Amino acid sequence: MWLKDFYVLHVLITTGIFIIAAMSLNLLLGYTGQLSLGHVAFFGIGAYVSSLVSLGFEINVAGIPIGITPKPVWFAMLWAVVVAGLFGWIIGRISFKVRGAYFVIVTVSFAEVVRLVALNWVELTQGPMALNNIPHLQLGDPATGWVVSFLRKPQSYYLMLVFAIVTYIVIARLVDSRAGRAMIALRENEPLATSVGIDVTRYLVLATAVSAGIAGAAGALYAHYIRIVDPDVFLFIYTVTMVIMVITGGKGTLAGPIVGGALFGLFPEVLRSMSVQPEVQWIVYGILMILVVYFLPEGIVPAVSRWWRSYFASSPPDIGVAAPAGEGMETRRGRS
Repeated sequence: MWLKDFYVLHVLITTGIFIIAAMSLNLLLGYTGQLSLGHVAFFGIGAYVSSLVSLGFEINVAGIPIGITPKPVWFAMLWAVVVAGLFGWIIGRISFKVRGAYFVIVTVSFAEVVRLVALNWVELTQGPMALNNIPHLQLGDPATGWVVSFLRKPQSYYLMLVFAIVTYIVIARLVDSRAGRAMIALRENEPLATSVGIDVTRYLVLATAVSAGIAGAAGALYAHYIRIVDPDVFLFIYTVTMVIMVITGGKGTLAGPIVGGALFGLFPEVLRSMSVQPEVQWIVYGILMILVVYFLPEGIVPAVSRWWRSYFASSPPDIGVAAPAGEGMETRRGRS
């Protein structure tokens, strides 16, 4: 029934897209301990690259015409992932040569530079007039009669779900790999990780490139769903939103950005449905965020996990279940 409510679907789709972006930020912030305050730059680059490749463009650089004809949307989205990941690799190579707050400074500066380029390079990006009529994703060949269109909201919702599941699997596999364990090791104790032979810079750059590529995919998904992109996609508030989702949900956990994103993405809509005034909505939103950070400093998911373990660890053994033949009470207590 709720799939027929287009407003609910729109809220779920946009929340899901930002959860994907928050999951990419969690790979950096949660598993390597590096705070990227310009993460929205990769999101915006993905949105612009995918839009431009799917629309086609022609510009003049030093008197030389450069351009491409419109390409299929799936091809444009692949380019968005590649270009955003490439920029992540470049930023990582530049900023991780040194330590400290340089990565934060470089990412913030990079996001602002990219925003200004998008705003002022009118020939390419249309500047504040925005890129309009961005095509939606369509798979198949109309000549064969087999076409899957993602123009309508139900199809876009399932597309977002597929992107989110793939993102979750990619990050889970990476975290569970040797590279992921190296990232966690340098987050916990970088000097010790270096002393056992872990190439810290290499794994930080890898995490930045993968994280940027996923953020670019989220930006491409956003562009082909909204079908209009302007320089406001680089606003700092979007990075803050991602950080809030990661911190409140639980950084360094796979489920943390999902829980935090669902809470802070859907909560304003719940308040709006209760006819709460907009200014009061933001006050309640801020109070909820402060309460979560104050009472659950590690985030919601680690707190619930800890409570769950302590609850079952303190539960008495279930003596109403008969033990298998040959096993005594001591064995049952040991399992509980």
